Amino acid sequence: MKRPPFSTQLVMLWALVAALCATLVAVVWVMASSAESQQIAGARAAGEEACEAVASRYGTSVAFAGAGRDPALMHAILDIVLARTPDMEGGFWTAGGAPAAGSFLAYSFPTYQGSGIKRDVPEAETPLILRTLRAAAATHATTTNVVEGAQDAVIAAACPVRAGSGLFVWMLTRARPPLGRHGELLATGLAAVLAVILAIAAALAVALRRWKRNLARIEAGLAPDGRETHLPYVGEPDLDRIIDAFNARARRAEQLQQQTAELRTRLAQAERFGMLGKLAAQLAHEIRNPMGAMRLKAENALAGDSRRQQDALRVILAQIQRIDAQLSGLLALTKPVRPHATRVDVDQWLTQAVESHRELAQRQTIDLALSRGGNRERLAQPADFPAFDPDQMRRALDNLLLNALRHAGDGGAVTLAAARCAAAGRDWLRITVSDSGPGVPAAQHERIFEPFVTGRADGAGLGLAVVREVAAAHGGQAWLDDAPRGASFVIEIPWQPSS
Repeated sequence: MKRPPFSTQLVMLWALVAALCATLVAVVWVMASSAESQQIAGARAAGEEACEAVASRYGTSVAFAGAGRDPALMHAILDIVLARTPDMEGGFWTAGGAPAAGSFLAYSFPTYQGSGIKRDVPEAETPLILRTLRAAAATHATTTNVVEGAQDAVIAAACPVRAGSGLFVWMLTRARPPLGRHGELLATGLAAVLAVILAIAAALAVALRRWKRNLARIEAGLAPDGRETHLPYVGEPDLDRIIDAFNARARRAEQLQQQTAELRTRLAQAERFGMLGKLAAQLAHEIRNPMGAMRLKAENALAGDSRRQQDALRVILAQIQRIDAQLSGLLALTKPVRPHATRVDVDQWLTQAVESHRELAQRQTIDLALSRGGNRERLAQPADFPAFDPDQMRRALDNLLLNALRHAGDGGAVTLAAARCAAAGRDWLRITVSDSGPGVPAAQHERIFEPFVTGRADGAGLGLAVVREVAAAHGGQAWLDDAPRGASFVIEIPWQPSS
């Protein structure tokens, strides 16, 4: 399974943190709401239970003793019952003749946190107590009222005393916050923690966006054609370390390219000197044959008539021309090629090369064509012309074209093509000359570019050697490419020379 990008992983992590925060808020809110409702319900039940317990005890005591309303007995029963119920206070109340009349008879708060037992009715809650008592007096049943405040909920309960007509017991208690007296502080702390988490999530989102923007800058700084380039810093320590490593690699690649060009030049020189011995032997062999033929013709001419002398002179002249061509080619090989690069309009340069051989091709009924394919627009851009020595490269191209015209045969075809291609981190100019002739024998594939190697009896075998020398001098190479028919020779040189 393919791993998602690092930025996607960070987005997923951010979304998970946000979801956890939302879930935590919802859970805390539900728990607090549920706990508050449960505490109010519990306090209501406790108030009703205490109220009925006091009323029952008092009714039993009065019936057994046969006494009237005794405040001392009321206080005693209140103290006994309420002592077992923390935070519960209560008392007795008697209803008057009018609905608004009535008076408190007894009051007790045994679990009061102050000193002693509290005996005064709380003034702040008196309206709630009276409202509950009057409701109980109207219904003659246990009644409960709840008033919810910001800090807690106040619960008042009232119930009638059966043994005493018009006598009621009331209870007052409170439902504390779910988290106790420090609930508000804890809630504030929790809110602060959630706010910090949200701030961290927001900061993470900003950092992620900045990270992606810097990555986009690095991606835009990379050359799409694979050329080595130096990237500017983006201000992100982690990414700057990557940029340092990339720039170091780019510098190393440039150094290696320069070293490769130097080594290629040295190798070409070494090959040139290494061939001198072989060239000397080949030259002796190539010159000895024409000289022997010329000597024989001269001897026969001396013994013959004027017609035989004229024929001998023509043969001798042809052999001299052959020797001159071989010596010229040999001198060209012994001289190092030092190209003087300049920007060249390849389209025009190729057209001139083809037109210079058009007449020869027509005499042999050979179809000589220039194929630009889909690369004409790329090759014809003035702002990005390739740089090479047009004269030296024309010399090499002429050799390839003449070689192709000789081997294509009457009615054949020769095609010149040029293209711009990318390899090894740079652009190259590739020139291909193809013919429809018999092709190069397999035995000569490895030696076809060596001097004096030729497939024609009248050939000197120096043209392809010159082609290889010119290509190597430009930092490129020449080779015989695979072709389904005929021969296809390729010259490939850098689009721009190494600095």
